[in-house]
Amino acid sequence: MMRSHCAAVIRASAPELPLLHCNTPARTDVTRSYAIEGRNLNYSITARQGKCTPILKDCSLTIPPGQLWMLLGPNGCGKSTLLKILAGLLNPTNGFVYVKKPNSFVFQNPDHQVVMPTVEADVAFGLSKFNLTRDEIKSRVAKALDAVGMYEYLQRPVQTLSGGQKQRVAIAGALAEACKVLLLDELTTFLDESDQVGVIKAVKSSLGNSEEVTALWVTHRLEELEYADGAVYMEDGRVVMHGDASSVMECIEARKSSYMNKINS
Repeated sequence: MMRSHCAAVIRASAPELPLLHCNTPARTDVTRSYAIEGRNLNYSITARQGKCTPILKDCSLTIPPGQLWMLLGPNGCGKSTLLKILAGLLNPTNGFVYVKKPNSFVFQNPDHQVVMPTVEADVAFGLSKFNLTRDEIKSRVAKALDAVGMYEYLQRPVQTLSGGQKQRVAIAGALAEACKVLLLDELTTFLDESDQVGVIKAVKSSLGNSEEVTALWVTHRLEELEYADGAVYMEDGRVVMHGDASSVMECIEARKSSYMNKINS
């Protein structure tokens, strides 16, 4: 579903993905105890000269339901590519992927996804595809906005909102559609410090209100790890570390220290 014909893909619920992707043997041990599962995911692009360039290299990860996880790594390591594969916006070259349905991808630039004139209209936009009464729509919109701390802005014109407030409205739109998985691509990139914290807390709060909602948040800001239940760290197209947030932070700090020691020596 497109939010607007003039915008790139807008807060779209990802299309149905098959559990099986090309060049992968059939799996009979799929566990639905995870909200997100990827196994041996690879993705390559072919240049005009015919040269194949790998972007993702045998990536595997599992995310339990009801938690906020961060996907971290330096620029160009493949974070956003992996997230788009999980969302169904890209197909892997090979590998297995399962993401609980319905799910929603929220882009990093809030101006690409919040396009209706008022907050209420924007959150209600995606509900037109459901057979809901007006009262049911109003109830869903109110509940979603309350979850992200934006109910008082119900009638506010969208153009008067800050970047962080727009991001929270975009997240509310996904929650209103009863999404089970939120795939969030560097939501704080264009935000000031106060808006950054506000958006992270809004996501954390929305998960706290429902054990059925899971979020995977792509970021390069290490300070955002303090809000996460777990994390995945990538370098050069590979998953280097996967686990609880404190262990991943220790891993990153150790790798940074080792790198600096090599430079200094």
